[in-house]
Amino acid sequence: MRRRTVLASALGIGGGLLLPGLPGTGAAHAARADWSRAVVDSTMARYPDPASLGGWGYTRGLFLLGAYRVYQRVGEPSYLAYIKRWVDNHVDADGHMSRTFDNLDAMQSGNLLLLLHRETGDTRYRTAADQIRGRFADYPRTTDGGMWHATGKTNELWADGVFMAQPFLLRYGLAYGDKAYAYDEVTRNLSVYFRHLKASNGLLYHAYDADGDAPWNPDDATGTSAHFWARAIGWTAMTHIEVLEMLPARHPRRAELIANVRHLAKGFLRYQDRATGRWFQVVDRADEPGNWLETSASSMYTLMLHAAWEHGWLHGGGYAAAARRGYRGVLDKVTVDADGLTSIADISEGTNVGDLAYYFGRKRNTNDLHGLGAFLLMNERLAR
Repeated sequence: MRRRTVLASALGIGGGLLLPGLPGTGAAHAARADWSRAVVDSTMARYPDPASLGGWGYTRGLFLLGAYRVYQRVGEPSYLAYIKRWVDNHVDADGHMSRTFDNLDAMQSGNLLLLLHRETGDTRYRTAADQIRGRFADYPRTTDGGMWHATGKTNELWADGVFMAQPFLLRYGLAYGDKAYAYDEVTRNLSVYFRHLKASNGLLYHAYDADGDAPWNPDDATGTSAHFWARAIGWTAMTHIEVLEMLPARHPRRAELIANVRHLAKGFLRYQDRATGRWFQVVDRADEPGNWLETSASSMYTLMLHAAWEHGWLHGGGYAAAARRGYRGVLDKVTVDADGLTSIADISEGTNVGDLAYYFGRKRNTNDLHGLGAFLLMNERLAR
């Protein structure tokens, strides 16, 4: 039996959700529950052996990156130890990883190698990170420089993919004296991806195929897929925030990336469900039978709106209000189970490019790591 967590009093909502850094905020939050800690503690309780989370992959990397952000705030040693134990299942004593990096998804967990090298000083984590960095040299790209989603997906760019490789590459470059390459490669990929996937409604198509022969039937004129899948857009939104926060103020592509954020913000504002504050699985099809409101993408969109507003890249109360609605809407999907563990519901399972029926039919999971990781990244920004 599950009971709905009573969030209003714990969050000090009263007449409206209070967010630090947004208009109408600034009230004390001493009574608020620490939902980030609750999510990390509950997941560790469900998977006491980090190996049981699963193998090397981006969903585990996303959740553990979120757990690290919580560790940075609260200093709980067990969080860092848990991350280290998971990574150590994949890195041997010499820093070697027995895997190839033939898709962008496989690179995302490399962020954990960088943070562990910084936290522990153990050089084998740097050696493992070097293995991923070396793959960029000959990783296949489109003629205009966009990294393929996978080596088996020739000339395909998926909006999901930029978060998997580009923040890692930029962090690596900043940490190890490889900045010039990282700045150029990362910003070029974001530019190329966005240019091909951008739609006039403020959203991004899920994928683009330069050859036009992908099995998901690209548009003959544009090479894009047909629909606007929520989480794919969310990955791109989060990537822009992370990259802009690391990019020099005078970088020549900085203004372009901020313009991309503004494009997405207009779309997020346009398609946010006013009743719940969340966004639909297929973003622009709210009235379609079978469409449903998805939590991981809603966390990602809320994160972008809030961060962009804080940085001054967005102006006007409409964006701040959308972030408040989004945060409230995501928290509405947080529950405490009878066993005292925290859960988050309505998270889409992993998803490829497909038609409407395919997107609508994705499983609505509870505690899927896509959603837990996205929640932690969002909550660590908004619940300060």
